[in-house]
Parts: sequence; structure tokens; C-alpha cells
Amino acid sequence: MKATLAQLRSYERSVQLLMVNQFTINLGFYMLMPYLAAHLSGTLGLAGWLVGLVLGVRNFSQQGMFLVGGTLADRFGYKPLIVAGCVLRTVGFATLGLVDSLPALLAASAATGLAGALFNPAVRAYLAVDAGERRVEAFALFNVFYQAGILLGPLVGMVLTGVDFRITCLVAAAIFALLSVVQIRALPVRGGQRAQGAGEGVLTQWRGILTNRPFLLFSTAMIGSYVLSFQVYLALPLDVRRVGGDGQFGTVAVAALFAVSGLSTIVGQTKVTAWCKARYEPGEALVRGLAVMGVAFVPLLLATAVPVPGSGIGLWALAAVPPALAALLLALGTMIAYPFEMDTIVRLSGDRLVATHYGLYNTVCGVGITVGNLLTGAALDAAREAGLPALPWAALFALGLACASALYGLHRTGRLAPPAPRPAAA
Repeated sequence: MKATLAQLRSYERSVQLLMVNQFTINLGFYMLMPYLAAHLSGTLGLAGWLVGLVLGVRNFSQQGMFLVGGTLADRFGYKPLIVAGCVLRTVGFATLGLVDSLPALLAASAATGLAGALFNPAVRAYLAVDAGERRVEAFALFNVFYQAGILLGPLVGMVLTGVDFRITCLVAAAIFALLSVVQIRALPVRGGQRAQGAGEGVLTQWRGILTNRPFLLFSTAMIGSYVLSFQVYLALPLDVRRVGGDGQFGTVAVAALFAVSGLSTIVGQTKVTAWCKARYEPGEALVRGLAVMGVAFVPLLLATAVPVPGSGIGLWALAAVPPALAALLLALGTMIAYPFEMDTIVRLSGDRLVATHYGLYNTVCGVGITVGNLLTGAALDAAREAGLPALPWAALFALGLACASALYGLHRTGRLAPPAPRPAAA
């Protein structure tokens, strides 16, 4: 922890503030969102499909608007979009706690999603600009604060929701309101019309990005990393409960998955990044990161060959250990790849319209996660019906190796190198 704080102090104040901001953003978000579905279905008594609609609107408004948020950040500056996103999330979270009508809930859910689409690309582009040559290390440190917020948020939310979910909403809204004020006062202005390409029309900018073939190929190849890492929230908890049951043991084992993933990142991210940067080129690190993420599902694949004990320690070990190893390896693969992934996006953009590139990248990966989770769910159902428990793990393992192979091809052909600079306009 001392080394992390010392590294944080080595950056200028704007970078330090962005790190703390991201921790606070995730703290406020994850103290509320894991408990929203239970509030909608339990306290408000909404039907299951309406709960899915409210949550789906949030996800769609965020994933669908990332490109717009990144474009606005490049045009008007990073700070205004970061502040606007925090203000909008303040309003959205407060509304979720104070209303019970479906139209108001849908509007509040859409506002919280749009808020993420506004500040996420802007924060990453701002960090890339101010970190300069230390971009890779900065994104590694950024991931530490990011994961710390994810780890602490649900714990705080559990305590507050135990009193009243409305209190959780209002506290989360207060956090974002405070964050808005701090950023208005302390965050320097960056980006905007000074950015290359900001004077072009929006459609011209988008056409330019859509013709950036290396960037699109890289974005497509990286979809697999997000599908794989998301299984900590989908396939791994389902497998724990499939083997260990839905009782107290299952609940504790699922919580342990999240703890393993978050704590390992907090403890090891900066060390892993320093080790990889000293030995590998960015493309090589990405290939290795994706390969490790694919290998993460091998313990689960091997566990399907072991007969499931009826009870006792053997059952608990089979239910908890393979998923925990998978979560640890997924975290390690993410630690290897993430800083170089964020840096590669900047390099492939040619330092031009960076926030717009981040916005499109997030949209592509978000759509990929949705499709990937649908296919993973279908594979889990097919495995259960056919009596082939190894099927989903073999498919995820193959996905990791396929994406690693695709990245290896991009690296070997030089497509992950920065594009040639454009000639200056007359």
C-alpha cells in the first residue's frame, strides 16, 4: 500500500485526482446497483420483466451512448463531460430512491447509464493526456483504484441497505454531488477544441475512426477479454451454486470469488505491470494476458472430470477451489493486459480524438459482452440438459486462445503500432 501511495504522489495533481475520482465513482455505483433489483422486485413489487426493463435501460443508455460521450469530450473538453456525468448520476441515484412510478424509474435508470457514457471516455482520455510517457503505469494504478471501489462499494451498500435502500440511494447521490463540486473546483481544463480533429464535423470524425482498420480489428479481438472477465459475475457464481448449493456456503463462496478478484488486483497490479513492461512489447503483453484469461477456465474444465461428493469437505472444496483459481487467473490476465490495452487505444488513435476512440471501443466491447453472455448462458443451459458440464469451460478456454491468437497476428503484422502521422493541413 505504501508503494502504491508513493507511486500516486509521483504524478501531478490532476492524475491523482482522477484516480481518487474513479475510486469514488465505483464506490457510489457499486454500493447501490447490486441491490437495485431486490428493491424493485421486493419493496416496489415490480414484475420480473419490469425489473429487467429498468436495468436494461440503464445498460443500453450507457453502452449505446459511449461514442456520443467520447465525441462530446473531444469537442468540448474532458472536464465538462466528467462533471456533467457526475451531476447526472447524482440526480439519477437520488431519483431511484425517491420515486416508485415506472416512468420515473425508467428515466432515472437512463440518467445513471448516460452519466457513465459521459464521464468514462473523458476520464480515460484525460488520464492518457496528463500521464504522458508514463501512460501504462498510470493505467495500472488507475485499475487499482477502480477495483478498490468495486470491492468496497457492495460492503458499504450492504450496511446501508440493511437500514433502508432509500438511504443507500441518497448516500450514493451525495457522494456524486460532492465529487462534482470537487472536480469543478480542482480539476484543470483539458481537451476540447485544442484536440486534433476537434474542428471537423462529427460525421467526418466518425468516418475517420471507422476507416481505422487496425483500431477496429484490435477492438474486435479484445471483446473476448471482456466476455471472459465478466464470468466472475455470471458463470463462476452459477457453478459454485450448482456444485455447492444455494445455502450459506454458496453465498460465502461467491463473495470469496469477488474478494479474490479485487484483492489480487489491488495487491499485484502495479508489480505485474512493471514486470511485464520490462520484458515485453505491448502487443506481447496483450497476447499473454488473453492467453492467461483463457487458461483460467482449465481448473473448471478439469474439475468436471471429478465425481461430485455427496457432502462434506470434498464437496466444499470442489465447489469453491476451481472457481477461486479461475477468478485469480482471470484477475492476473486482466492485470497483464489492461494497462497495455488502454495504451494501445491511444497509440492506434494517433493521439487524435482519443476520447472518441475510447467511446467507440467501449461500445464495441459492451455489445460483445451482451452477445457473449447470451451465448455463455446458452452453453450453460445446453451443458446441463445434455449432461456435459465441461462444455461451457471448453468454449471459454477456446475463446481466450482464439483472441490471443488474433492479437498475436495483429502484433506480428505491425497493426498494433501507431499510425503514420497525418500531413498538416495547408
